Amino acid sequence: MGSSAPDQVTTGDHPVRAPTNTFTPPPFTIRSIPHLSDYLTPTGNHTSGGDQTVVTLPSLRNPIDSNPFYRPSSTFYISPYEVILSSILFDTNNPNPSSNSDVTHDVRVASPIAYHRAGPRRIINFDPNKVRAAIVTCGGLCPGSNTVIRELVVGLNELYGVKEIYGIPMGYRGFYTADPIRLDPRTVHDWHKKGGTMLTTTRGGFDLQKIVDAIVKHGYNQLYVIGGDGTMRGALDIYKELKRRKLNICITGVPKTVDNDIGIIDRSFGFDTAVEVAQQAINAAHTEAESAVNGIGLVKLMGRSTGHIAHHATLSSRDVDCCLIPELTFYLYGKGGLFEFIDQRLKQKGHVVIVVAEGAGQDIIAHSGKQEKDPSGNPLFADIGTYLKKELKNWWDQTHPGDQFTVKYIDPTYMIRAVAANASDNLYCTLLAHSAIHGVMAGYTGFVSGPVNRNYGYIPLEDIAVTRNVVDTRNHTWAWVRSITTQPDFVK
Repeated sequence: MGSSAPDQVTTGDHPVRAPTNTFTPPPFTIRSIPHLSDYLTPTGNHTSGGDQTVVTLPSLRNPIDSNPFYRPSSTFYISPYEVILSSILFDTNNPNPSSNSDVTHDVRVASPIAYHRAGPRRIINFDPNKVRAAIVTCGGLCPGSNTVIRELVVGLNELYGVKEIYGIPMGYRGFYTADPIRLDPRTVHDWHKKGGTMLTTTRGGFDLQKIVDAIVKHGYNQLYVIGGDGTMRGALDIYKELKRRKLNICITGVPKTVDNDIGIIDRSFGFDTAVEVAQQAINAAHTEAESAVNGIGLVKLMGRSTGHIAHHATLSSRDVDCCLIPELTFYLYGKGGLFEFIDQRLKQKGHVVIVVAEGAGQDIIAHSGKQEKDPSGNPLFADIGTYLKKELKNWWDQTHPGDQFTVKYIDPTYMIRAVAANASDNLYCTLLAHSAIHGVMAGYTGFVSGPVNRNYGYIPLEDIAVTRNVVDTRNHTWAWVRSITTQPDFVK
């Protein structure tokens, strides 16, 4: 029996030879990170300021060099020329993909952006003995917040010798309404084992001038802000005001959101834990549904504008019959609708498990009046879970009068976000915190640390503030969801 050449593949009836030539990727753009030297004067380059005080930046050897417990290797320090590409997928058959306007949604067609690699720098611009660092958590709860706080404190103290570290309670409003909390490694030693945030948090309360005035009053020169997309937009405004006033103060954001809706980075911390805990709710719903006659297990998961938790929990569970997310338009009645699918599935196996993200189906719920918002400016959505439960019962009474039927509705929202981080997220939070510390000590400001294609990089806050991470229902992972659930595409 003959065999094909090892480098030959077949597409349909047409053999195609795999490319063996060298491929040159399209040009990429390097996103610069804001630095204090953009508006302050480095030491050794003094200028005459007249009556104006001229702030200079010290240029110091990284104290990690003299750490008694660790000797940096030759590759330990990151050079300013190391970058990470935002896209690592390229079509070798299309050397100029950006010219193809028909497929601009594909990650392989955009000109890639490069971000500077995160990590320790050989030269730093802060004297650790003069650092006063402030740490604040804002917005809703998320697994891993306490781990980030702990590792910021431990990293600042044990890597760089920083002694003055303060926690700001009550979120952004705590800068100007509450007394700071002195933190040290002893205080935070077990915080990574706790859910929530030990600093307490609130939504709203963002008053730019009051916050910056309080920062100056307390003498903070490093700010570590932990929060979601709204918090990151606030951090960007603070950075701009610090720059406008030419203050020798760095600010960095640590992106936090259970929904995993922050763009550019691979994922937000706490997401893995959220998916893991969501499994418990799905397992319970499956048990309830399987144990009943014509049983429906209905689980509502977090996800106002994106369905990542529902999406990944469905892929992980394999017990879900239908996954409904904000990015997916669906309808209930009629041919190809949700209720027809449920009826067919009940006849096939006697029970159904449905997972719905909290922001899904808002278009099918009757709204009256102006939509309300929470103190952070997020829209308050109608409860899709209770709505579906009610509509399911009404549908069944109309179409199957007298037949047994039950809906068990589970809403684990607060259980999911209030737990302590799992092992994966604890490790991730440590790397995020240390990346942030290294960047700030090197004088970088107005940035976020995060993994881009599994390598940690520094991303300008202004990039994070305008990007969103949504579930692409046209890509391969959503195709896997459809293949597992065999749910309809809800196209009329």
